[in-house]
Amino acid sequence: MMGELTVFQIAGRAMSAQQVRLNAVASNLANAGSITGSADTAYRALRPVFETEYANLTKNPGVATVNAVTVERSQAAPEKRYSPGHPLADDQGYIYATNVDTNEEMVEMMEAARQYQNNIEVIATAKSLMLKTLSVGK
Repeated sequence: MMGELTVFQIAGRAMSAQQVRLNAVASNLANAGSITGSADTAYRALRPVFETEYANLTKNPGVATVNAVTVERSQAAPEKRYSPGHPLADDQGYIYATNVDTNEEMVEMMEAARQYQNNIEVIATAKSLMLKTLSVGK
């Protein structure tokens, strides 16, 4: 259970979570074309795990934020390709490619960037409203 959070802290945590998501996407895209001679050493796509953290529901109903708890490797099997002439091929002539789907990663990147931008708008709006409130007494 979290203590009292301002709109700036909530948006900041959300932006931090989206940064973790973008870092995972960058790592996945950087390794999208990697191959190896063993299924055990093949690169597996990274996925962040998020957790919603709610405020004290009796004092602040509806107030929640998000935390990036961990980053986990995908359990999907790598792609097995028959390529006996490849220098990394195993004894049976197979190489193993990463399980990264570049189309899925691009969608993840766009969604994370939009969520990040949404939280920037939240901060800008809150700042604008606070400044307008301060100018009321003038």
